[in-house]
Amino acid sequence: MLRIGTRRSPLALAQADEVARLLANQGVETELVPMTTSGDRGASPDASPFGVKGLFVDEIVRALLDGEIDVAVHSAKDLPAEDPPGVVVAAVPERADPRDVLVTRDGPLMSGAVVGTSSLRRRAQVLAWRRGITVRDLRGNVGTRLRKLAAGEVDAIVLAAAGLRRLDVWPDRAELLDPDLMVPAPGQGALAVQARAADPATLETLHAVEHAPSRAAFDSERVLVRRLGGGCALPIGALAEPSGGAVRVRAVVASPDGSDVVRANTEAPESGDAADAAVRELLERGAKAILDALGREA
Repeated sequence: MLRIGTRRSPLALAQADEVARLLANQGVETELVPMTTSGDRGASPDASPFGVKGLFVDEIVRALLDGEIDVAVHSAKDLPAEDPPGVVVAAVPERADPRDVLVTRDGPLMSGAVVGTSSLRRRAQVLAWRRGITVRDLRGNVGTRLRKLAAGEVDAIVLAAAGLRRLDVWPDRAELLDPDLMVPAPGQGALAVQARAADPATLETLHAVEHAPSRAAFDSERVLVRRLGGGCALPIGALAEPSGGAVRVRAVVASPDGSDVVRANTEAPESGDAADAAVRELLERGAKAILDALGREA
C-alpha cells in the first residue's frame, strides 16, 4: 500500500484523491495521509529556503524523505523550480484545464470594480487588461474567497478552473479567461506526484499514471521559471501546450501595477527548447528590468 501525503485543504485532498483513483485503476492500494504545513499555519516566507512556495511543500517533502509517506501530491504550480535532494517528480498525470476563471458577484466588471487576488501574476494582468479596476489582496482557500465575494468584500475574484472543477464547484457568474489575456501560472491545472529518488519500486508504480504531454508541458514551464530566477512568487505566467508535434509556450512577465507587460509566444520541437526560446524573447523585450526592479523592492 502506498501512503500518499497531502495538505489538509479541501482542494489538496481532492487532488490526492484523484491520484489515488488513478492508482486504484492500476490495482494499487493507497492511503491518504493529510498533513499541516508551515504555510497552512501562516509562517513567514523566510521560514523556507524556497520562499512562499516552499511553505506548502517543505514538511510534506520531509515526511517523504523520512519514510513517513511513500508519495506526495502537490499542485504543480505550488512546487519550487528545483527538486529537493533525494526527491523527484515521479509522475505528472493528465493535466486539467490550466486556465483562470473570473468570478463576479453582480455580472460584468464595471469601472471602479474591486477584484480580489493574492497573486502578483493575476494582479498584474488584471490591471493591464482593465484600466479603472482596483485589485485588493484577498487570501484563503477557494471556499473562503467565494464567501468573501458573496459577502461583498470584492466585486470579483480570479480562481483556477482546475481547482473549481476538482471541488465540483462552478459559480453562476464564472467566465473562463483566454490564456492570451490571462496567462496561467506555470504548472496550473497539473498535479506533481513526488517520490524518493532511491525508491525504484514506487517510481515504477507511479509511471502508470504518467501522461507524456502533461509532463512535457510541466517540464517546459518549470524550465522557464528556473531560467527567470527560481521559485519565488514572481508575476510570471507560462503555458506550454502540444502543437502539431512541437511544444508551444506562451509566457508573460509583468510589473505588479500592470504598467509594463512583456509577452512571448514561441514554439520548438522539444519542451526545454521551447522554454529557452520563450525566455530569450521575454528578456529581449525587457523582462529583466521588471524582475530586477522586483528584486530591489524585496
